Amino acid sequence: MTQAQATYGRGAGAYARMGVESGVMSASPHQLIVMLFDGAQASIRAARLHLEDGNIPAKGAAISKALDIVNSGLRAVLDGEQGGEVALQLDSLYDYIARRLLDANLRNDASGLDEAERLIEDIASAWREIGTTTHP
Repeated sequence: MTQAQATYGRGAGAYARMGVESGVMSASPHQLIVMLFDGAQASIRAARLHLEDGNIPAKGAAISKALDIVNSGLRAVLDGEQGGEVALQLDSLYDYIARRLLDANLRNDASGLDEAERLIEDIASAWREIGTTTHP
C-alpha cells in the first residue's frame, strides 16, 4: 500500500465516522432504534460471511458486535413501566436472540445466525411500520 493510499484510507474512515456521528446526532429516537436494528443485522450478515470463509476470529467479533447491539442497545432502551407487556415480551425475545447468537458462535451454526437475523427483521419491520404511521 502506498503512502497516498494509506492517507486516503484514514481520511475516508474519518469521513465515514463523521457521517455516522452526524446521522446519530440528527436522528429521532425512532430512527436511532432503526439504526440499532440495521447494525445488528449487518453484524449478523458479516458473521455469516466470515463463517463461510472460515475466518472464525472475525465471525466471533461480528457476533460480539451483534450481541452488544441487542443487549446494550435494544434491550437497554426497553421501558417496562411505559411498555408494559410488550416491553416484557420484547425483552424475552431479545434474550432468546442473544442466546441463539451465542450458540451460533460456539457451534459455528449458520442456522442460528439465520434465525436471529429473521427474528430481528420481524421486529425491525414492525418498528419501521410504526415510524411510517406516526411520522408521515
